[in-house]
Amino acid sequence: MSRKGVSLPANVLAAMLAVTATAAFAAGGGNALSVKMLDGENWWGAANCFGFEMPYGNDSARTIDLRSNGYGNQYASLMLSDRGRVIWCSDEATFCISGGVIRVESDLSPVSIHEAGGTLRDAFLFASRRWFPPSGKAPDPLFFTAPQYNTWIELTYHQNQRDILAYAHSMVENGLSPGVLMIDDTWQAGYGDWRFEPSRFQDPKAMCEELHSLGFKVVLWMCPYVSMDSPAFRRIAWGVNPDSVKRYPVRGGFLFRKGDTVSADGKAPDAAPVKWWNGISAHLDFTHPNANAWFREQLDGLVAKFGVDGFKLDGGMIPNYGSKYGSWRSDATCGDHVLEYAKFALEYPVCEFRNAWKFQGKPVVMRLLDKAHSWEALRSLIPDMAAGGLLGHPFICPDMIGGGSWTSFLPGAAFDPELFIRSAQVHALSPMMQFSASPWRLLDAEGQRIVREAVKTRQRFATRFLKLAEECGRTGEPMLRNMEYAFPGAGYASIRDQFMMGDFLLVAPQVEKGAKNRKVRIPDGKWRADDGSVFEGPAEVEVATPLSRLPHFERLALEVARQTKCN
Repeated sequence: MSRKGVSLPANVLAAMLAVTATAAFAAGGGNALSVKMLDGENWWGAANCFGFEMPYGNDSARTIDLRSNGYGNQYASLMLSDRGRVIWCSDEATFCISGGVIRVESDLSPVSIHEAGGTLRDAFLFASRRWFPPSGKAPDPLFFTAPQYNTWIELTYHQNQRDILAYAHSMVENGLSPGVLMIDDTWQAGYGDWRFEPSRFQDPKAMCEELHSLGFKVVLWMCPYVSMDSPAFRRIAWGVNPDSVKRYPVRGGFLFRKGDTVSADGKAPDAAPVKWWNGISAHLDFTHPNANAWFREQLDGLVAKFGVDGFKLDGGMIPNYGSKYGSWRSDATCGDHVLEYAKFALEYPVCEFRNAWKFQGKPVVMRLLDKAHSWEALRSLIPDMAAGGLLGHPFICPDMIGGGSWTSFLPGAAFDPELFIRSAQVHALSPMMQFSASPWRLLDAEGQRIVREAVKTRQRFATRFLKLAEECGRTGEPMLRNMEYAFPGAGYASIRDQFMMGDFLLVAPQVEKGAKNRKVRIPDGKWRADDGSVFEGPAEVEVATPLSRLPHFERLALEVARQTKCN
């Protein structure tokens, strides 16, 4: 087939024929697009919490409705194929995958498909350059050079100064390097009352100073909710005091409302009760200039008074928004509200964020949604992280070691030491490694030794991981890469249990309970294994995986090139 005498390449022609419809739909005035998959084509994208199902192919069936759900993690109206094709919409869309066809619908914006090259990497780089170019920066170096520590599993809803300090000291005393330490929910007096709770924190400034002296950076858990029976709620709901006018651009409340109308007496509608995992609260409306000013004032105060380094910005998920609530900006979508909250992560040097919309390419740590303490959840870590990177988030943290389900770590719970150790090994050579449950409480002496070895393995790559993070900040590419991205067309699309860090390290952890060996797909080139063995790919090899081993392989050609350059 030709047009005006010019022959079209076969892959371009096939892609054109695969687009079967582009039409307005329903009353929303948006667009719809149906894309027929090519034979053998594989797709990734939309929401990385489904990474364990990816890639999507002709036999896949999945509906992802980003108009009403962000699925608790990173998401985007973006899909990428290993044939270099890209599906994009600038607003929230619904993806329906069935029978070898991807149907995409949006209420607000056109849906488009693009031919970007011939590989998954081509597709990603096209999308990155066009819609979410990299910032040129990376998060704080300590995220990559040392483990992170989160007090949630050990202290849950009983955060207090004494036990936080004991937790931090225990990590250092057991041979781990100090890193970013996150003090989780209930350090505060109440939701929206962002003061250290005085009966549990007698001298929070001294606590922060002691943590700093040990080498930790201090991060505080935050959320966009305000308890509806608190003084903070009453001040916010009925407007600020007259003497605060200079600090707040607009008078009046700045919470989500039950409706859009103003009552006859001129007062704003009542604040809407929003249900979330800790009950029912009011929710800050970050499209309102006062909400931004007030929340920033709380964060700045904690930095100035206690020397806090940053924040774990939790909550703010799509299901908590919607047309049932009134907001300052009446045309704001659910994603707009998520984005306004996310922007605070750019204002402080050490931040973590879990939900993200239109936030790709930013120098912010993105954590996976809390995982269960199960082997199934462990097996999802690698594909979920890889999918997050393909959505444009280079700096992925794989939740907490052993999972974030705190009830699994209580006395008498069905805790699995083997699972905890294998989880630590997956974390060890991922972009980041986050402890919460204490190995010193849960594991015997041998288990503790193995976890220390996993951390030491990470420390051996710390400098290279930091360099990789800085490089990815410039290029936008993911630190952790699935095999198809790194080695296109080699038959690796369906591999979910091994990954690449940059272009120099192949990681193949054991993720099956009780398994004593595993198969590893070795790509083209020469690779040196952690036990000193050298393999030449492409090949499939079987390696022993005793509990103490984290199989990984360094790419020798790249290593030799680096040494030659240095000499």
